[in-house]
Amino acid sequence: MEEAAAPPQKRFYRQRAHANPLADHTLRYPARPQDMDWAPLFPAFFPPAAPPAQPPPRVEFADVGCGYGGLLVELSPLFPRTLMLGLELRVKVAAFAGERIRALRAAQPGRFGNVACLRANAMKHLPHFFRKAQLSKMFFLFPDPHFKRTKHKWRIISPTLLAEYGYVLRPGGADPIVARLGTSTEEGRKVQRGGRRIFPAVFRRLQDPAAGGDT
Repeated sequence: MEEAAAPPQKRFYRQRAHANPLADHTLRYPARPQDMDWAPLFPAFFPPAAPPAQPPPRVEFADVGCGYGGLLVELSPLFPRTLMLGLELRVKVAAFAGERIRALRAAQPGRFGNVACLRANAMKHLPHFFRKAQLSKMFFLFPDPHFKRTKHKWRIISPTLLAEYGYVLRPGGADPIVARLGTSTEEGRKVQRGGRRIFPAVFRRLQDPAAGGDT
């Protein structure tokens, strides 16, 4: 059992809203998805005495740019047996999300073991973490559109990156999670307090025609 810890205070983890995803950050990532050790992030799902013949669990949901972890915390009790990973590039913000999850695990034993946050650059290293068709859901909540032409290369949603998202996603569709996307994160609640509208966009991964499925 983890030692009880006080929840982190966001005022100690403030950071600029954006980090340059094209810069050379000091990051650690596996050469291949099969080289990733998930046990430190999800110890409850990787017990030391697990039967060797039992296939290890895999991350199913990915929250790209997870911020302070609001969506992960919201979805954790809804899908208690599903592993969810938040990917966040900003150092202090990723640290807050990790501390927040650890504090929740300690305060509520047996809960929130299925969510974790990892400091990572999804624009560069996504295929290093996830196999082909591994993920059933990906979330991009309130991404900055980067209106300036010189910053278009920073966009997390682009034709080039869509090919990578399609690679790690399996065919599937929307579900009741959609109703929570605008209210579970700090950014979403800020928009609501300001009386502004949220414009969700939901996309489904289609079956590859070359695989003989429907489009």
